[in-house]
Amino acid sequence: MKQAFVFPGQASQYVGMGRDLWDHFPEVKAHYARTDKILGMEIAHLSFHGPEKQLTRTDNTQPAIFAHSMALFILLQKRGLVPFVVAGHSLGEYSALVAAGVLSYEEALRLVQLRGRLMLEVGQRRPGAMAAIIGLPADKVQQLCVLAAEVGVVQLANHNSPTQLVISGEVSGVQKAMALAKEAGARRVVNLSVSGAFHSPLMADARERLAAALAEAEFRPPEVPVVANVTAQVVEKPEQIRELLIQQLVSPVRWSESVEQMVKAGTELFLEVGPGNVLRGLIRRIAPQVETLGVDGVEVLEAALARCAGGNPEPQSSGGSE
Repeated sequence: MKQAFVFPGQASQYVGMGRDLWDHFPEVKAHYARTDKILGMEIAHLSFHGPEKQLTRTDNTQPAIFAHSMALFILLQKRGLVPFVVAGHSLGEYSALVAAGVLSYEEALRLVQLRGRLMLEVGQRRPGAMAAIIGLPADKVQQLCVLAAEVGVVQLANHNSPTQLVISGEVSGVQKAMALAKEAGARRVVNLSVSGAFHSPLMADARERLAAALAEAEFRPPEVPVVANVTAQVVEKPEQIRELLIQQLVSPVRWSESVEQMVKAGTELFLEVGPGNVLRGLIRRIAPQVETLGVDGVEVLEAALARCAGGNPEPQSSGGSE
């Protein structure tokens, strides 16, 4: 079976994520110990115990989700599951690049930590807003953003599904676009609780420092196809991957098109590797004909292994405890 590994981004985190994996598998204990050492902080304890307010801070959320996704990937890889294609939503793109062999885990973790810090700092210096627009097509929302831009910067940030879109920018621009969307008949318009205007021009101040760090990192050619957020196309050259990660900070995440691209390439099963089920919900709206599974904890990991070709249906646990 041709399976895509897809990796979630921010808003998928929850207190307790990864704890059952840590309890059951010694390789996950080792993974989190290594992660804590690289980060210089106890991301495992924060992920398992919170507090939620700290976990949802962008500079903590990003490495926590990344570490959890990679713990799951280690388990899948050890048990013989190989992706046909990979992609990640925003932050999740770094997980996808590790899964494709483009970046080492250590290098990607440091980049993710820096990215989270930069995005938090920029959000504090240039406060912005984000909002979900549900029930309007992308071309209509784009038109509304153009109109609203007369009062403040605003643009499409996430093409999550054909009728679930996210806008981002200055508070004035986002609020104007929200009002226009309601007038245009949007089914729902929801202000999002975020620490910055992600994937908008307001994040431009973070690009230079992230670009410098990316320039020093070793990027290798992908071992499996990677679909990039910015282009919704397979990207193969290391230099192009590096450049697209810089652009990703201020560019829309073209997730709907990315999923369509993976389906067109022959994907039969989407495996969401990381906390929560956000991507599964989106994929069902984008491509309802394709099967989706989540890999978040021990029980669902075993179910996924049983479903996927080449996997051991019953991975052995160590029975460890804290």
